[in-house]
Amino acid sequence: MLDSTAHISSSGSQAPRLSSGDDAYTRIRRDVLSCRLAPGAFVTEPELMSAYGIRKTSCRIALVRLAHEGFVRSRPRKGYQISPITLRDVEEVFTLRLQLEPLAARLAAGRVDIELLRQLEAACRVRHPVLQLSDQIDVFMDANKAFHLAIAAACGNERLYRTLGVLMDEMSRLVALGFGVQGTKPEIKHDHNAMIDALAEGDGKRAETIARRHIETFQVMTLEKLYASLAQTGTAIPVGLAGSTR
Repeated sequence: MLDSTAHISSSGSQAPRLSSGDDAYTRIRRDVLSCRLAPGAFVTEPELMSAYGIRKTSCRIALVRLAHEGFVRSRPRKGYQISPITLRDVEEVFTLRLQLEPLAARLAAGRVDIELLRQLEAACRVRHPVLQLSDQIDVFMDANKAFHLAIAAACGNERLYRTLGVLMDEMSRLVALGFGVQGTKPEIKHDHNAMIDALAEGDGKRAETIARRHIETFQVMTLEKLYASLAQTGTAIPVGLAGSTR
């Protein structure tokens, strides 16, 4: 059954009841990325319409867009399934990040807005004790995504930028499932600041090395939290799904 509080925004206040397809899509998508709509869960149009205060047309527009992105799947006579997170998903996301982000860091050296990166890095570290942990993770992931995409944007490769945007959304689900269940927020430590220094100095090779180390470290942390969460909940992460398009 769908949680009737799913339409509450990450700031803790109730989101406005808007009927447009774009707003429905944005709100449902955010709850998918934060795992408030749990991977593998089944939902129906009436449940979503009730939880988000939206009309049937808006609901269907949102679901079509989410299905196109691979975040939900239509299941005849059952409604829709929030796409499960599989071991293959985890491996593919980190494999691509390891290929693309070090390249982006090298190309962005001497070109990226350093002051913007410092602001985004600071935002990653801000603590929000008033917010629930899931909302704190949302805030962190938004700032972290903006940090990495600012570097990607500076490298001048539009396709690389778009691809990393998709990967960072996938990362949001992995982090929410792993760290959220374990009751902790990710810690970046010193990698961001070291990368900023290398980028500011125009040292592309060093920025590339730091980016690779950062992703490898975060991969280990994320897998550790994911497996701990799955063990705690008594479930197992699927290796992969037949016919999966993700």
